Amino acid sequence: MNADDEQLLCGRVYGHDHDAPNPGPLPHQTYPALVGGPLDGLLLLDITGWRPEEIDDGVALMTELGRWPGGLALYGPRPDDPRPSGGPGVVCRFHYSGDTP
Repeated sequence: MNADDEQLLCGRVYGHDHDAPNPGPLPHQTYPALVGGPLDGLLLLDITGWRPEEIDDGVALMTELGRWPGGLALYGPRPDDPRPSGGPGVVCRFHYSGDTP
């Protein structure tokens, strides 16, 4: 990832365009921080309303920055990490576990 990629993604919620009027987190939504891999520390994912089993399953996020451009980066919680408490803000972490085409 180059500096231009990092500038476009910094503080942006996954799925929002870099030029959206408010690409950052909203105060009434719930987010995990993405840790490691191609999206490390740069994006958040809105998990407001997700059931505990959906959170435990993790996510596959499309990215041009992974091992396979246009592929998926896999993120999920670790068993020993705290789970969301139901409140808004950044409430947990999803860790990178690999890429898939």
